[in-house]
Amino acid sequence: MLTASMAWGLMAPVSKAAMNSDAVSAMLVADVRIFGAAILFWIISLFVKGEKIEHRSDYLRFFFAGLFAIILNQCVYVTGVSMTSPVDASIITTTLPIVTMIFAAVFIKEPITGRKAGGVALGACGALLLVAGNYFLPGRADAGTAVQAHSSSLTGDILCFAAQCSYAVYLVIFRDLIRRYSPITLMKWMFTFASVILIPVSARSLALTGWEAITLTEYAELAYVLVFGTFLCYLIVPVGQKYLRPTLVAMYNYVQPIVATAAAIIWGMDTFNMLKVVAVVLIFSGVLLVNRSKARYPEDNC
Repeated sequence: MLTASMAWGLMAPVSKAAMNSDAVSAMLVADVRIFGAAILFWIISLFVKGEKIEHRSDYLRFFFAGLFAIILNQCVYVTGVSMTSPVDASIITTTLPIVTMIFAAVFIKEPITGRKAGGVALGACGALLLVAGNYFLPGRADAGTAVQAHSSSLTGDILCFAAQCSYAVYLVIFRDLIRRYSPITLMKWMFTFASVILIPVSARSLALTGWEAITLTEYAELAYVLVFGTFLCYLIVPVGQKYLRPTLVAMYNYVQPIVATAAAIIWGMDTFNMLKVVAVVLIFSGVLLVNRSKARYPEDNC
């Protein structure tokens, strides 16, 4: 989960750089991720031993898992980001562990202990400080408020939050499906059904895409989004989901702004300060607390 979160964190500035081009839209990035990953998972499935689907009803569950984890999560989030400010979108992603903790308590009776709630709160504070920390510095508040007000959108914010809720539903409701099948089988069918859902929506935009206008650099950025930010991440994430509780899986979402911020500092897009150090300490302290909290299932306490 840590490896995947690091790759996803780096994907944020990489995909943003690609979308700075008029030739690369947010929808194209989503299309490349979903259609490309479906193809890659089918290719890799040809080189591993086939896995029998236990029940016909599992195909329906694959469909809904793909709907919640891929379509409603990725496409709705990308649409929300295109409508609202990056700061708003980043802050809203910190709600995933909170929503997941609530859903897990309601649907699978995962206990909300003081340690778990405290860990989620610590992580949320750290992520918020990391995302919006610069706006607390002297001389930045007024400028930050002006930019925020100019680019924020209630509709975009709601879409970003809906994306977090959809992924939380996937983590909790489809827990047994994740545990019963290998990552390749699980993702092959999830991305296949997600592609089927997306085809009517994306067919026209794909046909009108000016592929010749996309530069080699932008193709490389799209390749990173597909291979590292999607295919490899979705290949290893189910492994973590087999052994970790839904709330702890969601907690690793807090690692993404750390990586995104580090990349921005290295690339000269941001500066280093003590607020970021405090934020990182809070985030990892929160992950540690949730990791040590009581689990619903004995095997999850290992």
